[in-house]
Amino acid sequence: MCGDDARVIGGLVRAIEPLCARPARKGRSRIFYQAKPRPPVRRPAWRARVVTLAFIARAGLSSSKNTPGALDSNHPLMPRSSVTRSVLPSHTPSRGGKPHTIRIIGGDWKRTPLPVLDLDGLRPTPDRVRETLFNWLGQDLSGQTCLDMFAGSGALGFEAASRGAARVLMVERSAKAAAQIRANQTKLGARNIEIAEADALRLAASLTPGSFDVIFLDPPFGDQALLLRALALAAPLVAPDGAIYVECGDPLDLAGIDALAGWSVVRDGKAGAVRYHLLRRENEE
Repeated sequence: MCGDDARVIGGLVRAIEPLCARPARKGRSRIFYQAKPRPPVRRPAWRARVVTLAFIARAGLSSSKNTPGALDSNHPLMPRSSVTRSVLPSHTPSRGGKPHTIRIIGGDWKRTPLPVLDLDGLRPTPDRVRETLFNWLGQDLSGQTCLDMFAGSGALGFEAASRGAARVLMVERSAKAAAQIRANQTKLGARNIEIAEADALRLAASLTPGSFDVIFLDPPFGDQALLLRALALAAPLVAPDGAIYVECGDPLDLAGIDALAGWSVVRDGKAGAVRYHLLRRENEE
């Protein structure tokens, strides 16, 4: 047993000793009394680790000699940032009302910070995923027309506009999110961006087929049915040499989607719980 393990176990023993000293309830033996079974409580792994660390601190391991920071970095009770990434989508914003920002990573507005509302389900695509995506698409989108069907924070649409897209149509149903996108558009002075506060599926059904070079699809996380409906509507809108970008939580399976017959996933990646894909028609890769 290593020194770190000994300190942890010793602390836990010291913490439970006072509990063992409490008298049993009248008529019930502490040894033979069996409590009524309770249903298991499911907690994410990151919460269990935080609770464990808090218990260690209460057990008397909070001195400068025995703080969790003094434990070996590979110790199983040490906190790791990857724990939350393995449980939650990698770009799930924190809650609590604190404002946060995204930064445009390329093009005319490179490094420009943009405010993002702290709304439930709003998940800006992180920098490294956007960087990968625009490496796939090519850094320069000059003259291209883009559609961001579930704009949210506008991260993808603003990135495309910054890289020279002639027209970017952002569609967002939330009035608050759409208002923030308009505020950011004003901040940038972006004349190549149009904002539609509307239902993405209904609007897509009214658009001209073949009119977009790139379509971004990042619907509410975990809604696979919505994603499949959006894909079926988006495919006819793509120009002959265009592409569709998709973010989702599950592996993307195009089988059974008639509108995507002849399409294939030509690039894909994974960031935490989020999978991202680039789709093109099979005869164009």
